Amino acid sequence: MSDVLDVVKQPEVTLSASAAKRIAWLIEQEDQSNLMMRVSVSGGGCSGFQYGFSFDDSFNGDDRRFERDGVSVVIDETSLELLGGAEIDFVEDLIGASFQIVNPNATSSCGCGSSFSI
Repeated sequence: MSDVLDVVKQPEVTLSASAAKRIAWLIEQEDQSNLMMRVSVSGGGCSGFQYGFSFDDSFNGDDRRFERDGVSVVIDETSLELLGGAEIDFVEDLIGASFQIVNPNATSSCGCGSSFSI
């Protein structure tokens, strides 16, 4: 009998081309090429959890990095448990422009698009 290693597949998060382009533009405006977008999930919001977006120049031990077109998004392991399989997009429409997360783990979300429940 051979030894079989159990490989735990880490959840992935993808960036749309539109999100990567907008993140690159925002970093350029900050004039700090070492910045990464940090996406987090915290308790609160209309539906129980809320998304957070910020820029960070540090990579912590529990962070995972996702890249597209030369930009990086970092997500801590706890947030990643709620974001696994999600896509980060940037949408511009008549109402405005915003980052949106298409999260397959969310069972519902509020009208503002920045909070969700599981």
